[in-house]
Amino acid sequence: MKTLSQTKSRGWRRSWSFVAATTGATIGLGNLWKFSYLAGENGGAAFIIVYLVCILLVAMPVMIAEIVLGSRGRSNPITTVQDVSLEAGVSTWWQGIGWFGCLAGLLVLSYYSVIAGWSFAYISKLFAGDFDATSAQLAGDQFNAFLAEPQSMLEWQGLFLLIIFLTIAVGIRRGIGLLARLLMPLLFVTLIALAVYSSQVGDFQAAVNFMFTPDFSSLTRQGVLAALGHAFFTLSIGVGAMIAYGAYVPDKRSITSMVSVVVVADTLVSLLAGLAIFPLVFSLNIAPAMGPGLMFVAVPYGFGNMIYGNYYGALFFLMVSLAAITSGVALMEPATSWLSERLRWWRPVAALMVVAIVWLLGLASVFSFNEWKGISIAGMSIFSALDFFTANILLPAGGLLTAIFVGWKMRREVLRDELYVEGRVLFSLWYWVLRYIAAPGVLVVFLSSFLKEWV
Repeated sequence: MKTLSQTKSRGWRRSWSFVAATTGATIGLGNLWKFSYLAGENGGAAFIIVYLVCILLVAMPVMIAEIVLGSRGRSNPITTVQDVSLEAGVSTWWQGIGWFGCLAGLLVLSYYSVIAGWSFAYISKLFAGDFDATSAQLAGDQFNAFLAEPQSMLEWQGLFLLIIFLTIAVGIRRGIGLLARLLMPLLFVTLIALAVYSSQVGDFQAAVNFMFTPDFSSLTRQGVLAALGHAFFTLSIGVGAMIAYGAYVPDKRSITSMVSVVVVADTLVSLLAGLAIFPLVFSLNIAPAMGPGLMFVAVPYGFGNMIYGNYYGALFFLMVSLAAITSGVALMEPATSWLSERLRWWRPVAALMVVAIVWLLGLASVFSFNEWKGISIAGMSIFSALDFFTANILLPAGGLLTAIFVGWKMRREVLRDELYVEGRVLFSLWYWVLRYIAAPGVLVVFLSSFLKEWV
């Protein structure tokens, strides 16, 4: 009798294609925009250490679980969990993991596409010399003026979503795989060049001290939650992307080895991004804890006051835009694959429908900076509320459900069948960490944030 994975069509034939695509799915604005400002807000090195622990003991085991789940089902996230639930003899209500992931992915992409649009716009702004010899005040004023123009923001967001649509519509191998294989090496080369440049013209020692000399007194419980939430955000966990990509994993390849490469690459990009941004921040006496505007105020100001800074600044935002494309594709793939597989829609039509939904949802984030600026949810703007709700609630909750389902509901022999390339010790270690560290770790930190609010 054939297993589920044998009855589904295969995806990428080579490990490199899968690793490149999955790395592209994880590397994005979370590494280049969010990591730096979260580290800046939460004391630098202390936050980074907690973040790395969360990656290793919580996020990475759950990421492997999601890919194993996708490899077993070989379909879109919703159908995959439904089929695997039937195989495991448990309630098909567990398919809610797939629905949960698709919803989270669309919500994240709705505001993610807005920020990606900012990075597209700033390529031309830096290249044109708009920030040459500018002051921090003028850089901030330019950013605020840009946010006050919803039409401009919508146009740049539309350009980003158009590129995502074209990539998704082409398909897995010719679209997603090819894009990742082309962009990932370019992104790494560009980021290394920018980090070297920043170390030469900025205060590199201050940046190193900030990022690698921990002061745990500056880290709050909210900072720990932010570290966990960002570990899930940066690895695209809880949004269905890893389940969707797991459906295309090559045969007879070590999943843990491929995931390890992806996690190392993702972490390296985050650290390199910090080494590219913080030297400029400290050399110009900018507060690292300035929040989400760090990349769009401090970075342009920094590059604008450096030799050839306009060209390097344009290159920086080009790199950010390229990274945003690959991760944006991953956020859109789960819903697109469900529409095309379950409803039998032509893939370009399914992709167009998802893009339209994301664009409409994105209106809330765009207008939260201008027309709807006075509207707040629990003291936060619509944009901030979406970011908090997805990163700190939806993603950890989705990861928790996945960890419970894979670790406690799927039969051990089924998991061993999917991870048969791994040695027995490595498999047992992953299985134990998933059940007794990753799942409880998510639950404890997740609940502690609510207990703090209630108290």
